[in-house]
Amino acid sequence: MFILTTISDLIQISPEDFSKFSAVAIEDNINAKYANKVIQKIGLCISFYDLLESSDGLIGHGTGLVNVNVKFRMIVFRPFKGEIMLGKISSGTEHGIKIGLEFFNDILIPPGMLMENSRFDLAEQVWIWENDEGSEFFFDVGEVVRFRVEAEEWHDQVPNAPELGDETPQERRPPYSILGSMQMGGTGPITWW
Repeated sequence: MFILTTISDLIQISPEDFSKFSAVAIEDNINAKYANKVIQKIGLCISFYDLLESSDGLIGHGTGLVNVNVKFRMIVFRPFKGEIMLGKISSGTEHGIKIGLEFFNDILIPPGMLMENSRFDLAEQVWIWENDEGSEFFFDVGEVVRFRVEAEEWHDQVPNAPELGDETPQERRPPYSILGSMQMGGTGPITWW
């Protein structure tokens, strides 16, 4: 679920951070730049892990910022395909079940990835699974579920032009999302098992 990724970058330290130790100022600026951000094809950056290398700081002309070339490792959220995870159902729509973790909410279980004989109840806005014996089991909002990671989707975030006239705004897709399944035994709400 979590991996360590090595990144090389130029970090700028402002004069307000000069009173801090160099390592602390570098760490604070790395966290400000990367924490809670998605890097395409890498994952969601969680936090700074350790500093591997840093150059001497050079003061930028006219800005007073100190530029430091650094090589560091970040803790990154990126589950692997086939990984079994726990999450909470945040909503159900005809497009599938949305699942959230404490720090990540872009997980979707599409209708084709639910157990056979699953249907969406439009009145109650909930998915229902009917087993072979005719019993109904509900995928209620707030239920803790076990699901399997099937695929990742990456969307490059490009800036939107200002809206002119009667154009309908395009829906922004998340930069990183996960598609999962609940087709195997043991997956679905943990209260069932």
